[in-house]
Amino acid sequence: MPVRPTEPVPPPPAATRRGGRGRRRREDVAGYVFLSPWLLGLMGITAIPMVLSLYLSFTDYSPLIDVGEAEWIGLDNYREMFTADPSYWHAVRVTVTFALVAVPLKLAAALGVALLLNRAFKGIAFFRGMFYLPSLLGGSVAVAIVWRSMFNREGAVNSFLGFFGIEGAPWVNDPQWALETLMLLAIWQFGAPMVIFLAGLKQVPAELYEAAAVDGAGAWRQFTHITLPMLSPVIFFNLVLETIHGFQGFTSAFVLSGGTGGPVDSTLMYTLHLYNKGFVELNMGYASAMAWVFLLVVGLITVVLFNTGKFWVHYSDNEER
Repeated sequence: MPVRPTEPVPPPPAATRRGGRGRRRREDVAGYVFLSPWLLGLMGITAIPMVLSLYLSFTDYSPLIDVGEAEWIGLDNYREMFTADPSYWHAVRVTVTFALVAVPLKLAAALGVALLLNRAFKGIAFFRGMFYLPSLLGGSVAVAIVWRSMFNREGAVNSFLGFFGIEGAPWVNDPQWALETLMLLAIWQFGAPMVIFLAGLKQVPAELYEAAAVDGAGAWRQFTHITLPMLSPVIFFNLVLETIHGFQGFTSAFVLSGGTGGPVDSTLMYTLHLYNKGFVELNMGYASAMAWVFLLVVGLITVVLFNTGKFWVHYSDNEER
């Protein structure tokens, strides 16, 4: 039987096409209306201040004068930063030391506690909440004040050590221990990465552990050959976030040192030095230059982490990310 040719479908009337375009236009307008608070915030709080700070980084500007009166000095702020400010390089060393020590230990503590809490027993929700509580408080001023009082000469830590006949140190006032006290505070706030690790552990198939146990693999072998590879995307995510957060440390260092970075600049973090230059010495042009160098370096570190992640991050679907 011969096949009858399909009759062409007539195009919709022009009025229908115009109505469809009008409906899409109204939907687009509605979308931009709902996005407008975020767009205004992006422009007013982030984009415009960033552009302004980039301009100020090439000027000798003080908050006591109008921006239009700032003197253009070119690269002098950057030249002074790298060649004539010894406190700048000291702040860099302190910040890098803090990040290299505190971030891995914080992630290790978070993963260890997550492994302990990845079990079903009575009261598990309570313990998860208690371990998450320090991160919920965050880098607040109140927590830093309590921490400083605990690690004073007459604080709770030395009182506890006194029960065992151990003489404590003036931790926050001792240049040898002040930065370590700051690191300990950062490590103690491991709740946020812990929750993320716990969510990742829930996604590891139990069948893998059962098969490994049948083959005679012990707990350590299961951890290194199943848990870590399956958790590598979560570890990478936490590593990037906590590295950026480690370089941005400010509140705790400010409170513990009284805003000076002491004792003997032992807690002079990069952001604290930037704050002192901009808001204490009122050298906002120099502080803006420091901020842009900081942004570029943290961005470079993030790019390096993403480029090296492809060698050790494993995804279950074997897709290259």
